[in-house]
Amino acid sequence: MNLEIQIQSIFVSFIYGMFSSLIYNFLYFLLYNKNTILKIISNLVYFISIYSLYFVLLFFINYGIVHIYFVLLFIMGFIIGNMKTKKIRKRS
Repeated sequence: MNLEIQIQSIFVSFIYGMFSSLIYNFLYFLLYNKNTILKIISNLVYFISIYSLYFVLLFFINYGIVHIYFVLLFIMGFIIGNMKTKKIRKRS
């Protein structure tokens, strides 16, 4: 994998981590609901859809090759995005 593809993958991992934290904060009231069955279903759907889309994006960029620094940048993007978008959570 050449350097240009690695830089694109790093950038997409970081931005997608921020995007997934934004979606997480929008769906906060569903993910942490008092109804246990709704909580389990919504968490399962959230994680499957977010990570499936992440791997599809990586497949289009670099044929689905995942390196540890892609995952670390995804997590770092999620943490930074969560700090920025935490204010949009709807408290119920």
